[in-house]
Amino acid sequence: MSRVQSITLAVAGVALLAPTALHTTASSPRTEPVALAEDAVTAADLLAEVRDCTRVSDGRYRTDQGKPATVPVCGTSEAVFWKADMDIDCDGRPGTHCNARTDPYFSASTAFAQSDGRPLSSEKLPFVVVPAPSALWDYRAHGVRGGSVAAVVYGDRVQYAVVGDTGPTGIIGEASYATAKALGIDPDPQGGGTSAGVTYIVFKNSRVTPIEDRGAAEAAGERLARAFVNAD
Repeated sequence: MSRVQSITLAVAGVALLAPTALHTTASSPRTEPVALAEDAVTAADLLAEVRDCTRVSDGRYRTDQGKPATVPVCGTSEAVFWKADMDIDCDGRPGTHCNARTDPYFSASTAFAQSDGRPLSSEKLPFVVVPAPSALWDYRAHGVRGGSVAAVVYGDRVQYAVVGDTGPTGIIGEASYATAKALGIDPDPQGGGTSAGVTYIVFKNSRVTPIEDRGAAEAAGERLARAFVNAD
């Protein structure tokens, strides 16, 4: 089976399984991490698939305001990816660690809402931030939307997440408090994050429903990642 056929079937499986394996009622999404199998896809497996970059953005992004624009968005038939830093997104429903007191730039909203209409919880839900659509790159034209499944790689760790928020049009490299914490990155919204070494892989035409179901995102992420690394 070809690489494109293999991953396409895997993505189709996510959509077809949504009513059962990936869909829960709005009152019972899983918010705790799910234990993955011992033979889970590794960071090295994923990084081997994104060594080369075919640029799909019309230019490059900055990792922070005032930094040079050095980061392209790359793509394959199955995913888009970029290699950048990680800034901490603490926006969404306020909690103990993410609120207007702990984060001077705190916003009580996220670009995508959970199934009950409330903003996402950056403390509880691993999610990644994509740049808002612009002439530089429009994520919507590449099979990416709110709830798309992502694999975030840092060191030897992999954390599966969803696309949960949008950021500035010219800056890339941001994820939720929960994503950083799971990867062993300091999640403090003021002094945390890391300056480099994070790879973000978003699987095209995938989606978790409801978006706040952390367990479903991790299960779908592992399945899509396995198809991605095993495709011919």
